[in-house]
Formats: sequence, structure tokens, C-alpha cells
Amino acid sequence: MDVSTLHALVLAIIQGVTELFPISSLGHAVILPKLLNWSVDENSASFLPFLVVLHLGTAAALLIFFWRDWIGLLGSLIDARPTPQREERRKLLLLIVAATIPAGLIGLLLEHRLATLFGKPSIAAIFLMVNGVILFVGERQRRKGAPREPVQLSWMQAIFIGIWQSTALIPGISRSGVTMVAGLVAGLKHEDAARFSFLLATPIIGAAGLLEVPKLLHQHTGQLGLVVVSGIVAGVSAFISVALLMRYFHRTEFQALNPFAYYCLGAGAISLILVTLVLR
Repeated sequence: MDVSTLHALVLAIIQGVTELFPISSLGHAVILPKLLNWSVDENSASFLPFLVVLHLGTAAALLIFFWRDWIGLLGSLIDARPTPQREERRKLLLLIVAATIPAGLIGLLLEHRLATLFGKPSIAAIFLMVNGVILFVGERQRRKGAPREPVQLSWMQAIFIGIWQSTALIPGISRSGVTMVAGLVAGLKHEDAARFSFLLATPIIGAAGLLEVPKLLHQHTGQLGLVVVSGIVAGVSAFISVALLMRYFHRTEFQALNPFAYYCLGAGAISLILVTLVLR
């Protein structure tokens, strides 16, 4: 994939922001080059691996931001003391594993079939609007009553969240958005749904990187430096984004996803009109 330095860095910033904000990073990566008339071959065999490198920068930012959580979760595996805190951390780690498995399996099965959508901005615009509808519906279908803690999720609820996560393979559907909605429906508060979503993102993004990065190294070693810098830029913008989002969800509980839903509906509709009627 031949891409200019400016375009690569802009895509990196967009990735870092939109991967964590519930507005679909993949959808923006597919739509924006078309709207801005960039010479980016989104059907190139290396386009997906390039995006995955940007995702790895995002995963690194999440790992750094939530390092205390991960120390506690992984430490529960070697802590021999039978304390309630250790048991809660161990269960939460197993819930994350349970939620990761369905997304990983579905991703392996459908990756090649869905790859054809990466070069279709009109499809991404439509699903961006669908994502907005999901956010609206999720706010209205959220479980009433006293909120649960993430560790109180059942195994089936964790698997349900993981299945929803797999829909982010479709450009326009936000991984963080659908997992937050699934968490709300399961009874989590917005802040806890966001935290569980971001913890869940780290292993699935890391696994995608292990699969796709070797393809990029094999096909386009000439732009390796630019790719690495882009990944770092994505990581920095992602760290700032997650800090802002966690503060927002801590302070806002009532219909907190609605602003993102309005954005997705508006941006999707405008993009669809432009790419199908104006920029044909």
C-alpha cells in the first residue's frame, strides 16, 4: 500500500480516536480516503495489515492506561492466597477470556469474506448509521435496577458481549460501541461497561496483530518506518482518547451514548450521499 506520510499520520490519529470512541475506526478508515480523494488502495492486500499496526498502537495505549488492572488480573493467576479480591480478579480475567473466544473464532472464519467490504465506502456509511441506531437502542434497552459490577456478569453474558464484539469486523460498526451496549444491557454502568470493553480490546487486537503484521513485513518493507511511526501516533491519540472517555463516562450516566449515536447517524448519512451521488 503506497500511502503518503501525511495520509498515514492522519489515518493514525483517526484510528487512535475512533477505535475507542464508539464511532467505528474501520468505518472512518474506509470512508475518509474516498471523501478526501486520497490515493489509498483500500483493496490492497496490505491495507488491512497496515490498519492492524495502528490497532496495535491503540492496544499498547490501553495496556499502559489500564496497567494496574492488568497487573491485578494476571497476578491473580499466581497469587496463592484464597482472598475474595483474588477470586474476583481471577473471575474477571476468565470472563474476559470467555468474551474473547467467540470474537476470535468468528474473526478467523469470516475475515476473508468481510475483507471485500474494506474498499466500499457506501457500505461503511450505511453501517455507520446502523451503529448509531445500536447506540440509541442500547441506551433504551439497558437493564433497570441496581447496576452490576463487571465481575458479576454471568458466563453467558460475557460470551454474549464477545459475540457482539465480532460485528466490528464490518466497517462502520464500532467494537467499543457494541460491547458497551452489550454491557449496558447486561446491567453495567456506563463507566464499567467502558472499562470492560477496553480491557476486552487488548487481547483481541493483539491477536489480530500477530496474524496480520507478518503479512505487512513480507509485502511492503519499504514503508516499515512510516508504519511504525504511524502506530506510535495512533497509540498517543488513543491514550488521550481513553483518558477523556473514562472521565466522561464517570461523570455522565444518563443516555451517555446518545451524542455518539447522533454523530454516527449524521456522519453516515452525509457520507452516503457524498460517495453515492456526488463523488461517483
